[in-house]
Amino acid sequence: MTSKQRAYLKGLAMNIEPVFQIGKYGLTPEVTEAVRETFNTRELVKIGVLKNCMEDPKEMAGMLADRTGAQVVQVIGKKIVLYKESKDHKKIELP
Repeated sequence: MTSKQRAYLKGLAMNIEPVFQIGKYGLTPEVTEAVRETFNTRELVKIGVLKNCMEDPKEMAGMLADRTGAQVVQVIGKKIVLYKESKDHKKIELP
């Protein structure tokens, strides 16, 4: 992903609300599976990490991206944005 594409996705992510919140149990297999299923209908997913979660959001973003086949768009504070191109429900055209 180029920096121009990443910047475009960051702009789109500003307007969406987090779909998931990761709490004190951290990155569980259930959360990973739920994010994987969400990519069936969305290409861009925003995830919030709650204050009571002791794991590092950047590490969690990397693990989620590896496990779901997505790409990390950005991690700002406690917000993670992931992108995975959809073959069936393509809505985002990257520049």
